[in-house]
Amino acid sequence: MIYVTGDMHGDYRIFSQKKFKNIKEGDTLIVCGDFGFIWTGDAKEKKILDKLAKKKFNICFVDGTHENFELLSKYPVTGFAGGKAHKIRDNIFHLMRGQIFEIEGETIFAMGGGESPDVDLRYGNESWSNAEIPTREEMREGATNLEKYKFKVDYVITHEPAQKIKNFLKLKDNEPLLVSGLNAYFQELSTSCDYTRWFFGSLHEDKFVSASQIAVFKNLIDVRTGELVK
Repeated sequence: MIYVTGDMHGDYRIFSQKKFKNIKEGDTLIVCGDFGFIWTGDAKEKKILDKLAKKKFNICFVDGTHENFELLSKYPVTGFAGGKAHKIRDNIFHLMRGQIFEIEGETIFAMGGGESPDVDLRYGNESWSNAEIPTREEMREGATNLEKYKFKVDYVITHEPAQKIKNFLKLKDNEPLLVSGLNAYFQELSTSCDYTRWFFGSLHEDKFVSASQIAVFKNLIDVRTGELVK
C-alpha cells in the first residue's frame, strides 16, 4: 500500500496516531514536504531518525520550504524505485526534484520545493535558504522525465500546488496570494500531463479540491483509492 500525508515538521508524535498504525510492513508513506526530521543534525535528531529506521515500511518525502537543505545535500544520492533520491536511512528517502518513481507498480512524479510566504522573517534569522526554490535545471529535468513517460503518470506528489488551485484556495479565504514560477510550472504540468491524483501539502489544509487535486496536511490518504485512513 502507498499512503500520503502532509507536513510533519519533525514531530515524531504523529507516528503514534491510530491511523498511522494501519501502515504495514512493506508499505510506503510519502510526505508532501516539510518532513522536518533533518533540521539540526544533532544527536537527538539522529536518535529520532534511528527510531524511524526501525519502522517496517518505507518513509519517503519531497522537500518543502522549511528544510535544512545544506544537511539534506550531504546525504548520498542513490537510485530508488527508478529515480534519484537522498538515502537518509535504509527505509528513509528524500525523493529528489523532477524524478519519477515506480512503487508497487504505480508511477509517481515528485517535485519538492516552493517559496516561503514568511521569507523576510526567516531571512532575518538565517533559517531561509534560496535552495527551497527549484532551479530551471530541476524543472527541465522533470519535464524531460515526464516526456519519457509520454506525460502520463499515476500520481503527482508536490509541496506546492498548481497556480489555479492556489488561487482558488487562497482567494476564497481572503489570504495574501503569493504565486511563484513553480506554481506556473505546475499549472502547465496539470494541463499537459495525464494523472489520477495530485497531492500537495504547502497550504496546511486538508481538502479534496476535486477528484484529482487533493490538499493534505494532517490526513493520511490511500493514494490508490483517495480514501482517508482512520
